Order: sequence, then C-alpha cells, then structure tokens
Amino acid sequence: MKRVITSESVTEGHPDKICDQISDAVLDKLYEKDPNREGVRAAIEALTTRGVVIVSGEMTTSIYVDIPKLVRNLLRDIGYTKSKYHFTYETCGVITMIQEQSPDIARGVNKGGAGDQGMMFGYATNETEELMPLPIMLAHKLVKNLSDKRKSRDNHFLRPDGKSQVSVEYVDETPSRVDNVLVSSQHDKNVKKKDIKEYIMEEVIKPTIPENLIDNNTKYLVNPTNRFVIGGPQADTGVTGRKIMVDTYGGIGKHGGGCFSGKDPTKVDRSGAYMARYVAKNIVAAGLASKVEIQIAYAIGIVEPVSLYIDSYGTGVVPDDKLLEAVQRVFDFRPIKIIEHLDLRRPQYLETAVYGHFGKENKGFRWEERDMVEELKNEVQ
Repeated sequence: MKRVITSESVTEGHPDKICDQISDAVLDKLYEKDPNREGVRAAIEALTTRGVVIVSGEMTTSIYVDIPKLVRNLLRDIGYTKSKYHFTYETCGVITMIQEQSPDIARGVNKGGAGDQGMMFGYATNETEELMPLPIMLAHKLVKNLSDKRKSRDNHFLRPDGKSQVSVEYVDETPSRVDNVLVSSQHDKNVKKKDIKEYIMEEVIKPTIPENLIDNNTKYLVNPTNRFVIGGPQADTGVTGRKIMVDTYGGIGKHGGGCFSGKDPTKVDRSGAYMARYVAKNIVAAGLASKVEIQIAYAIGIVEPVSLYIDSYGTGVVPDDKLLEAVQRVFDFRPIKIIEHLDLRRPQYLETAVYGHFGKENKGFRWEERDMVEELKNEVQ
C-alpha cells in the first residue's frame, strides 16, 4: 500500500512561533529567578500583530519579571532588528496584562492534582534515529537550516519569517521517497526570484534531504507566489499555541488539542504530553513495538489519570493490554511524579518553543531519554 504523508514546520521568526517563544521565555525566567520553584504557576499567552506584542495570562511568582525587556531581547535575538523588516524589537509596542492564577484552580493543583482536565498523546516510531516521524523531522531540519543560513552573515537577503513542508511517500508503512518539498522564506525586496530559488535549493534543501530519498519525480517548490517581502507580524497576526502539529508529530498520530508553550508543568497539557512521549519512545527503543501511540487523560484536581491506553498498531511483541500492564508497573503517571521524574521545574522551555518539543536528543530534555528500556524489557518477559 502506498500513501503520501505531509508535515510542516516554521522558523523562529514566524508570528505564531514568536508568541510561543515569548510565552516560554517568561516561564524560563520564573524558574531561573524564583527561589520557590514549586510555587511557580504560569499560563502565559502572547499575541503579536503590526507593531505590537500583547502578553497576557496568569502567573503566580514571588519575583518581578520585566516582560517588555524580555520580549524586546527575544525579538532582537530572532532577528527583527531593522526598520526595513517592518517590525523591530526597538520600536514595537509591548502591552502586558497578567494576573494571578485562580485560587479555585490552585486548590487542586497544590495538593498534587492535575491542573486541568484533558487528554494527551505520545507517539514514537523507529523510522528515524530520533524515533520520530520522518516528515516532521525533515520539515524541522529545513527551517532550522534556513534560519542558520540567514544568521550566517550580516545583511543576508533572507528574513526571519519562513516555512517548510515535506511530503513523504510510504510503501507498506515504510518511508520510501520524498515526493515533494516546499520552502517559503521572507526575503529582501531587491533580490531576484531566481537567485532566491537557486540559493535555497543549493544551500538549504539539498544539504537537508537525504539523497537516497530523492528521485527524478521529487518536486520542489520555493516561494510559490514568487514574492515574500512582507512577513512576520506585519503580514500575519501570531498567537501562542497555534502550531500544535509543528510542536508534536506533524499530524501523524493524534493530538489532545492543548498547546504547551507558556504553561508550567502542573498543566498536564504539557507534562502529560511529555510523559506520553517519554513512555512511547522507551517502548520503541526497547524493541517492544516499531511504532506506538499512548493516550493519558486527567481530571482537574485529581491525582491519578482517569484513563490510559496504548496502541501499537499491531507491531507490538506482546498484545497491547500486556504492554499497558508493563507500562503501568514501570511508570508513575501522577502529575507531581511526572514533574519530578522528568525534571520539569527548571528553565529549559525556550529551547522547546521552536523546531519541535520532541526529537531533540542533544538538549538535555528528560522526556527524550531512553533510560527505562531495560525496565520495560524485564516487565514484558
């Protein structure tokens, strides 16, 4: 059976990703400066549009965070530094509207319960070294390469906003070839379109897509409208949490709907999804399934999950119910235990806000470690 699966990613200068980074930069600052990390609560939302950034939400902390300064520093680091980009870190307005977390929510969270209801999914597959789906990993690598090229020299004709999309053809559930590649990059108005296409093909696409996945029928699209001069917040409004498929598995597998960025780990939207990825990855790394999906569901204020299921798509070495029993013996799904085991009360979240929360094995993220492989193997025997 043949089918084509497509995933997309976006650069750090994309308006939605600007907002994700702002939300997580605030959370990181809380964990960096607040001596009482256990008491930190955050649900930070950002919106950006022409000439302005708005930061709102809930925050409980004992420290002061200079949010306007944090936002401007982040925009500078992303690359919004010149007036010809139509949006700059020095001239944009920054509006803040932050309040404390509701005491009604705190009642359940402070005793170790989940910070909200909802369901979270984790996924892993052996089709890449990172145990992630191939389309999303290639899409991430394309936009990361695009951003790196932009930052490689001053006055580059590339600009901060950009996107990628990769379609992979699967044969009998195995990636066989890349069917098409799309890269769109904001650019200087004076550069010729043929020069943009040639540069992105030679410097971004060819070094990123493995040669063995390319054939004569692979199609390439670079800036399909032939012009992408106005980008970033000048062109599109950005909001925290609008790129949840980019953040996770690229549309392969399910998603519970809750975003991650700006939320402290008492919010199971984040910690539960990280735990589900951690468990799924260790199952595949242990050779107990070639791909697997896990769902966890919680009720606000309740310590134990209300449901848990595993689907190995028929690839498990034992039936899914037996695999689930082993997982429940090895892992503790109580929110407070997830936070402790995955070391989630520390500044690390800005690194997650671009190019995916999963599949990064060199960032020190505990949910990407394969340290429970032997325990799982022993339980399944």
